[in-house]
Amino acid sequence: MKKIFLILVCVFLLTGCGKNDDELVMVTEAGFAPYEYYEGGKIVGVDIDIANEIAKELGKKLVVKDIAFDSIVNEVKSGKADFAAAGISYSEERAKEVDFSINYATSKQVVIVNENSDIKDPSEISNKKIAVQLGSIADTYVTKEYQDATITRQKKYLAAIQDLKTNKVDCVVMDELPAKEILKENSGLKILDKELTQDKYGMIVKKGNKELLDSINKVLNRLISEGKISEYVIKHTGE
Repeated sequence: MKKIFLILVCVFLLTGCGKNDDELVMVTEAGFAPYEYYEGGKIVGVDIDIANEIAKELGKKLVVKDIAFDSIVNEVKSGKADFAAAGISYSEERAKEVDFSINYATSKQVVIVNENSDIKDPSEISNKKIAVQLGSIADTYVTKEYQDATITRQKKYLAAIQDLKTNKVDCVVMDELPAKEILKENSGLKILDKELTQDKYGMIVKKGNKELLDSINKVLNRLISEGKISEYVIKHTGE
């Protein structure tokens, strides 16, 4: 009887730990307004609005999980999540591990400095102390293009901004829209006029999950053609 009981417990635990077939699990890093951020204790944003449309297309309930940005690819690869959206830029390295959707947004990488900074142009950061989010396109770009710089990698953008405000670094490199949102809440900072580079966002799924990828692309194409993604951006930025 004890053996039967233990077997039943193990079966329960194994089935209980799996994902519910009625749920669509998305992972993100919810410190990336306007794409994903907390409001009233709930994760909202442009990507969440898009993800809700994907869930409707599939007839499933959307479940959103907030994790560290540098863990997102592994979460999708392992099957713990169905897909991810978090301002994820296409790269050949990432494409070896996961499959990307079509691009649905374009972002500029910009430089944030203190208002009294001597840095006036992005070309002047080549030998400076630069803060970025770990695993982001800014991290990849700065590491490659500014090899004489000292790079501080933080898991959260707000930690990078705090490094700048306390003069631990000379600047922060990040995406333009989240940068503008952060500056609304942090006085004494400014974004340099010229962009550093541009990148495009896609959503990611586990390698070979063509059925889900096709559904995501179908929804993205529809939302783009209807102008809905631009509406979502306006909704979450007020601009």
